[in-house]
Amino acid sequence: MAQAEHILAVGDLHGRYDLLCRVLDEVIPQMPQGTRLVFLGDYIDRGPASAEVVERLIALRRQRPETVFLMGNHERMLLDAMAGWQVLMYLANGGEATLASYGLEEDELDRLPAEHVAFFRSLELKYLSGDYVFVHAGLRPGVPLDEQDPHDLVWIREEFFLSGVDFGKTVVFGHTPFRRPLIKPGLIGIDTGAVYGNQLTCLKLPEEEFIALEAS
Repeated sequence: MAQAEHILAVGDLHGRYDLLCRVLDEVIPQMPQGTRLVFLGDYIDRGPASAEVVERLIALRRQRPETVFLMGNHERMLLDAMAGWQVLMYLANGGEATLASYGLEEDELDRLPAEHVAFFRSLELKYLSGDYVFVHAGLRPGVPLDEQDPHDLVWIREEFFLSGVDFGKTVVFGHTPFRRPLIKPGLIGIDTGAVYGNQLTCLKLPEEEFIALEAS
């Protein structure tokens, strides 16, 4: 049997550059060599430093090209807003803070740095490793993994984590904030609301250990 991959999954950052720096500068050096980083999406919006978060993630990709960056619903909303769809909804859901971090006004979405837009467009919808599947929001019950709707992968909530369905793998997800990590048979939710003053949670695999970073 192949040895399980060492993974550190990182919950929703939402512009918390301070916590991202702690993950990269304090947590990662303590991980086993070859640990793969899996970021679960929602790097931007609501928090104060989205531009800085994205800039450092792009630098991280250059240093560790094996790193997995998943698409969150907030990155999806930004790309949709850039295409002219539901712009006001995006701005009202944290987009104003993101634009401010770039020094832009509400009508200047088209002035986001090209490298950052390319990063958003490159984000993956899911990642599979051994007995785990990583997604931003969750999976639609009753739908095979390779037939899941991209919208569900970044938006689904209660229909997923309250379903009690066995998805065949343990699903590691963010998106829906819980005060503490959600641990249910076949489910591990690690969005613990860092942008709201709670902890940023990382998940160390295959040990299934949680690392909590306190928001300052």
